[in-house]
Parts: sequence; structure tokens; C-alpha cells
Amino acid sequence: MVLREQSVSPPAAVERESALGGAASGTFPPGFLWGAATAAYQIEGAVAEDGRRPSIWDTFSHTPGTIANGDTGDTACDHYHRYPEDVALMGEAGLGAYRFSIAWPRIQPEGRGPAEQRGLDFYRRLVDSLVEAGIKPVATLYHWDLPQALEDEGGWSNRETAERFGEYARIVTEALADGVAMWTTLNEPWCSAFLGYGSGVHAPGRTDPAAALSAAHHLNLAHGRGVAAIRAATAAPVTVSLNLHEVNALTQSAADLDAARRIDAVGNRIFSGPMLDGRYPQDLLADTRHIVDWERLVRPGDEEAIGAPIDVLGINYYTPTLVSAPESVGTAAAAGFEPAVTHGVSAHSPWPGSESVVHYQPAGEVTDSGWAIDPRGLYRLLTTVHERYPSMPLMVTENGAAYPDGPDESGAVQDVRRIAYLQSHLGAIGDALADGVDVRGYFLWTLLDNFEWAYGYSKRFGLVHVDYATQRRTPKASLGWYARFARENTR
Repeated sequence: MVLREQSVSPPAAVERESALGGAASGTFPPGFLWGAATAAYQIEGAVAEDGRRPSIWDTFSHTPGTIANGDTGDTACDHYHRYPEDVALMGEAGLGAYRFSIAWPRIQPEGRGPAEQRGLDFYRRLVDSLVEAGIKPVATLYHWDLPQALEDEGGWSNRETAERFGEYARIVTEALADGVAMWTTLNEPWCSAFLGYGSGVHAPGRTDPAAALSAAHHLNLAHGRGVAAIRAATAAPVTVSLNLHEVNALTQSAADLDAARRIDAVGNRIFSGPMLDGRYPQDLLADTRHIVDWERLVRPGDEEAIGAPIDVLGINYYTPTLVSAPESVGTAAAAGFEPAVTHGVSAHSPWPGSESVVHYQPAGEVTDSGWAIDPRGLYRLLTTVHERYPSMPLMVTENGAAYPDGPDESGAVQDVRRIAYLQSHLGAIGDALADGVDVRGYFLWTLLDNFEWAYGYSKRFGLVHVDYATQRRTPKASLGWYARFARENTR
């Protein structure tokens, strides 16, 4: 779906390169959502309060050797207790929307059964405070924190988990329907399936290709069940957030193009196919049929349920993907491209059926996470998805960069590199809008420095600096810049 060809020479610029000074005044349409995004386990803390039981990330982060520096999300940003301060920061900056996630183990501590009212009450308070501050609440039902009790029964490799998700979605949407402006079923199911069950670098830490593919299907089915539950409770718009890989082939050789096709299939179309086309792509099934029996996995009616219409497609973008067949490694080396590690410290691949494909570190400047900075990749991704699905509105639901900036002698945080990153990527969205792509909003990752999964607290993506020892919040220069940009560039 987002397959691109790229030679070993630098790729051609888009017709109208995004200006570093940002988009021109009035680039973004009325009603464009300007927001920031977070996830429950990364910020809330309070992991054993008010009836909450462990999630897979509680278990995983307490397993030695899984997280940088042995960090856990036990306290994180203490948002569970400090959310009024965080909402006030957003209100003072004039952000129009806040994309947050709901912790399943706060609502159903064992993943099934009646709701824990104290958990629902917390999210009611959060939603009410956002509405009072004039900020649209955008709720994500699942951002990776599966109740550990369900993982003990097989987790996402077990079909029953999708059914349990549908019940959870019903409980939450019925409880919060009056306040939430938009609902997201899943965030980045690719990471849940293939980093969690394939390479094992994310919770629950399993390394089974068949389980990873089964998890992908059951996450898709959970999305379908979630859409049905949301539609039954509210007329608010429904979306899903996919971290679509902007895939580039190293050369235009048949082998490299096929390598890119394979990654596009298991990285993108495994989700967009059933969700947006109503069926799994045949080449994906052929690539992976030696791993999983798709005819047994996908039951009659599954694809129809997964393909329930959504109102907008959320896209998360950070960096492009450059790949080749093994025989092109020498060509890549001669052009200065180094093979990239795509699965962290794990020896297991997150690409079942395509383990032989070679991934490369794209050339150019990188963030503190080592991710190549390429705003053109965001432009290409948006325009390609628009070409494939011209009637589907799009929304950038995550985009951002990690930099280690902290307070200077005056106490200010001058994160100029993040501002430059934002300028270029927002300019790319402006270019896409000018070329007719229907983009409805932008959510910067992230509001607060937080627990960044396997990175622990070693990477700071936030618009607000958090001193984890004191929980002191310090707005960075980028927060003010982002707020001004939104005001000045919306018609």
C-alpha cells in the first residue's frame, strides 16, 4: 500500500519541499485538530491503586533485562494523581485536543467481568476536566496494556481476547460516551503483534512467528468488535491508529522491489487490507502460509467484521523504512548505507515470512532514538495512502522526536532541535493538504517526557520536561512554538 522505490542515490525531493520556516499562514483548514498524545502505562503510574491489576507491561518491565536501566512504569509521570496540572498545561498552551489511552486493567482488572467503577471514575474526571478546559478528549481503547490475566490464557494469540476486548469496549464507551469527542480502537497493532509476540522486545516478550501472525489477526478482529461497540454507544467518530511503514526499496531491481513488497505486506497491508479493503492481501497469505494456517485462523465473517467502516484513519509516522534483498548488501555498502537492527537486543525477527529482508539506516540526521529524520517520508506516506483510499480522511495521530534537552541555568528548556523537527514535518503536512490530501488533525508525540517502553526513561519525546525524582513539570520551548504555529497557520 505504501511501497516506494528508492535508488541508492538520495531520493528526489517532493515537488514542493517543506520550508523550514513552517507552512504559510492559513495552510491548515478550519476545524483542524491540534493536539498532543500520551498512553496510559507511560504516564499514569498508580499501578496498584483503585483496583487496578497488572498488565503485560507491568510484568514485562519487572522482568530483568527487558527495559533500559531496569526502569518500570510504576510511577511514571504520576498522571493518575497529577492530571489536573497536566490538563492545565494543555489549556494554557491552547491545545485543541488530547489523545490519551484508557488502561484496560483499570476497567476490568482481570480482563473480563464487571467494571471497576473507581477506574471508570478516573477517566470520567479526566474527560470532564478536558471538556471544561475546551480541549477535545480523543480516547484510545488499547495502547498495549493487556491485562496480564488474559495473557496468561494466551493473550492476543488467543481468539478469545478479541471477544473480551469487544466487551471492554462496550463498557468504556457506554460510560464515557457523553464526553469523548473521538474514539480510537487500537494504537499500532503492528507493535503489539510483532514486537510483542515476534521479536519479543515489547511485552509480553514472546518470540513465536505463528503467535505473532495470530495476534495480528486477533487484533484486527478486536478492532472490528470495538467499532461495533462504539457505534452502539455513540455517534462520535471512530478511528484506528496504524504505524504504517513508509517502505522504500534500495534499488529498482526485481529482488529489492520484492523485498519491499514483503515488508509492505506484513508491516502495513496485514492491517489496512482487512480494515479498509475487507480482506487480507493474497501475497501476504502466500508469504506466510508456511508459518500459519490462514484458513483455520480466519473464520467466516471475520473479514466482514474487521472491515466495519471507520470515519478517519490515524497514521503514526516517525521515520522511513529502507530495505533490500540480501544480494544488494554490497551495493548498499558502496553507497554508504549500513544495515539497521530492527529488533533491538532480540535475535528474533519481527517480520515473519520476510526474515531475510535487509533493513538499512537511511542517510542523514537522526534523533536521540537513532531514527532518521525525513519529513518527505511523511508527505509521501500521506499522499500514497490518499491515492489508495481517496475518500478516507486522514489524521496524523503520532509524530515527534526524542532529544535529551533539560533545563538550562535559567530553568528554561530550549529544545531547538524538536522545534526544527516540528517545523519540517508540519510543513510536509501542509504540502499534502495543498495537494488535496484530506488531513483532519495532528497529535504530537508526546505531551510529557515519560516511560518510553523498552527505552525506559532514557528518551525524552515530551513538550513538557518531567523531573522524575520530583515530578516537576517544565514546559519546553517547543510547547510555546507549537501553540503559536497552530494559531497562526489555521484559516
